[in-house]
Amino acid sequence: MMMVSSKTFSSLQFFTLLYLVTVTFASTEEATALLKWKATFKNHNNSLLASWTPSSDACEDWYGVVCFNGRVNTLNITNSSVSATLYAFPYSSLPFLENLNLSMNNFSGTIPPEIGNLTNLVYLDLNTNQISGTIPPQIGSLAKLQILRIFGNHLNGSIPEEIGYLRSLTKLSLGWNFLSGSIPASLGNLNNLSLLSLYENQLSGSIPEEIGYLRSLTKLSSSRNFLRGSIPVSLGNLNNLSFLFLYENQLSGTIPEEIGNLRSLTMLDLGRNFLSGSIPASLGNLNNLSFLSLYNNHLSGSIPAPLGNLSNLSSLILYNNQLSGSIPASLGNLNNLSRLYLYNNQLSGSFPEEIGYLRSLTSLYLGNNSLNGSIPSFVCNLTSLEVLYMPRNNLKGKVPQCLGNISGLQFLSMSSNSFSGELPSSISNLTSLRILDLGRNNLGGEIPQCFGNISSLQVFDMQNNKLSGTLPTNFSIGSSLISLNLHGNELEGRIPRSLSNCKKLQVLDLGDNHLNDTFPMWLGALTELRVLRLTSNKLHGPIRSSGTKIMFPDLLIIDLSHNAFSKDLPTSLFEHLKGMRTVDKTMEEPSYEGDGYYHDSVAVVTKGLKLEVVKILSLYTVIDLSSNKFEGHIPCVLGDLIAIRVLNLSHNRLQGHIPPSLGSLSVVESLDLSFNQLSGEIPQQLASLTYLEFLNLSHNYLQGCIPQGPQSHTFESNSYEGNDGLRGFPVSKGCGNDPVSETNYTVSALDNQESNSEFLNDFWKAALMGYGSGLCIGISIIYFMISTGNMQWLARIIEELEHKIIMRRGKKRQSQIIEI
Repeated sequence: MMMVSSKTFSSLQFFTLLYLVTVTFASTEEATALLKWKATFKNHNNSLLASWTPSSDACEDWYGVVCFNGRVNTLNITNSSVSATLYAFPYSSLPFLENLNLSMNNFSGTIPPEIGNLTNLVYLDLNTNQISGTIPPQIGSLAKLQILRIFGNHLNGSIPEEIGYLRSLTKLSLGWNFLSGSIPASLGNLNNLSLLSLYENQLSGSIPEEIGYLRSLTKLSSSRNFLRGSIPVSLGNLNNLSFLFLYENQLSGTIPEEIGNLRSLTMLDLGRNFLSGSIPASLGNLNNLSFLSLYNNHLSGSIPAPLGNLSNLSSLILYNNQLSGSIPASLGNLNNLSRLYLYNNQLSGSFPEEIGYLRSLTSLYLGNNSLNGSIPSFVCNLTSLEVLYMPRNNLKGKVPQCLGNISGLQFLSMSSNSFSGELPSSISNLTSLRILDLGRNNLGGEIPQCFGNISSLQVFDMQNNKLSGTLPTNFSIGSSLISLNLHGNELEGRIPRSLSNCKKLQVLDLGDNHLNDTFPMWLGALTELRVLRLTSNKLHGPIRSSGTKIMFPDLLIIDLSHNAFSKDLPTSLFEHLKGMRTVDKTMEEPSYEGDGYYHDSVAVVTKGLKLEVVKILSLYTVIDLSSNKFEGHIPCVLGDLIAIRVLNLSHNRLQGHIPPSLGSLSVVESLDLSFNQLSGEIPQQLASLTYLEFLNLSHNYLQGCIPQGPQSHTFESNSYEGNDGLRGFPVSKGCGNDPVSETNYTVSALDNQESNSEFLNDFWKAALMGYGSGLCIGISIIYFMISTGNMQWLARIIEELEHKIIMRRGKKRQSQIIEI
């Protein structure tokens, strides 16, 4: 056995000791630097970093710290609730740092240029913080960097060209910031890059051709920017690309045929751009594609039959384009297809039988096209279907009974077609059904009573059909119903009391039927009700208060017009309408679970026209009690309902004065009190209604001067006709104001004021001073004219004075024009 000499052993011992001392010194220096950095944290006693103490070993005991050969190699404090900046970070004290992960904290401020000192850095992750400012060009010094993630911050400015120097980079993620400018062509130098994510910034300009040189790229996302120009043909070279997301930009031109070369592509989204031309048939070569989205473009032509070759496709999203022709039968080959969105195009032809083969289909959207023919029964083979959306086509025939066999169906919309026959009772078997919209068809017969028992139903829209009989009387306790629209049918009988079980009801439209009942005041207990339309029925009698403290607290639209309601206007009802007492600009229309395609709509008579309003609850607050038999006075309490935009009390038997309190309706746009028996003067307060666009006070017994204001010149004489006692613009030239326009109204008022002032001034000078003949003569003149009744002399004097004033004013204005 060889023996080691004492001299050799001493040398080894010395160098080992020297190494240990050096490492210990270095790690102590790094630990001290990190402790100084921690001291700058706003929450430096953070529980996750409580292990960072001078008395503990940084390499062994500190949270998030990993050492190699006694030197800090990795610092990972992701999601540690740290609030700090990057300024005090010990960049120069951590020369061996390779992995730095500060993501999902509250770091703020900018990225200091000292970041370039971490030359051994391989991994840098600063995502999901509050970092702002620009990316420093010194980041280009991190030659060993492989992964750079700074997404989810507030970075601005342009992407520095120096990032193109990071030849080792494999993943670059800068999305979800405010970066601007163009995408640097230097990124084309990153030959090892596999992921490039620039989504949701403010980048502009075109996509550089150089991006097509990144042969290692597997994921490319530059969606939600302002990129323009065409899609580079060079992208067709990216053979390894699996994700290509360019949606929500301003890209134009055609989709390059070369995209069909990307055989590794699994997801392609080019939606919401300005792309035109046809869909390339070459997309049918993308055998691995599972997601294809081209929605919201200007694509035209037919849907290419080769798309039926995409056996792995699960989502085909082509809505909001200008596609025409028929739906290709080849789509029936897409066995894995779960979502087919073809609505808002110009597709025609009949419903293809092959669609019935898509047993995996959960959502079928074919609305807003020109499809014709009937719905074949094989649609009922789509047993996985949850959404069947095909409104606004030319479909006809009967609604298939077998739809009741699709047990998972949640959304059924076939409105605005030409379906006939009866409403299938089998639909009531759909226990998951949330939205049923079959409005605007020719469906007849009675509504099956069982429809009142669909506890999951949120929307029941059968408006503008030919339904007869009575309403269902068995709306169940715990009903989910939010909107019930049966407007424009032939329903009879009474309004069922069981509707009081629908505690979530927000929209109730039973207008334009033959209902024969008194006012259902008990509906006032539905605290979420916002729209109540009972117009054009046979409802009758007085509207009496129920005596409850809560009555229609959220009501925004009440339309009881064209009935036979009588007696006084319902003052007690108006007093309870709390929803109309505040102008709430944040009000939104009802939302329905799992739906973004159904919107409530009602017809509102506003500004003298019948208008169908879709976003009813965010735009309109309406009281329409016109064409009834109401009598008595208009209650002053109406002036408290300051959110009203449309108030129509016309064609009744109302008497008395128009209450001045109506001048408090500051946002009213349409006010119609015509065809009543109102008397007295028009309140001056109405002249202050600056939002008022339509006013009709015709055919009453009003008298006196028409108040003038900023909007007065916009109303024509027919707004006041049938009131023989009214004077002033626009019915006559009396009352001293006769504006032609808003500008002329102001000028006229000023002119009249000036004229009157100058006339009176000159007149009294003449009368009292006699134009130089003395005070006594002036007084004698006045006494003579008054005592003899001879006013012709005065008239001549007035004419002469007016002529003199006009000439004087003309000269004054001419001199002003010259000065200007």
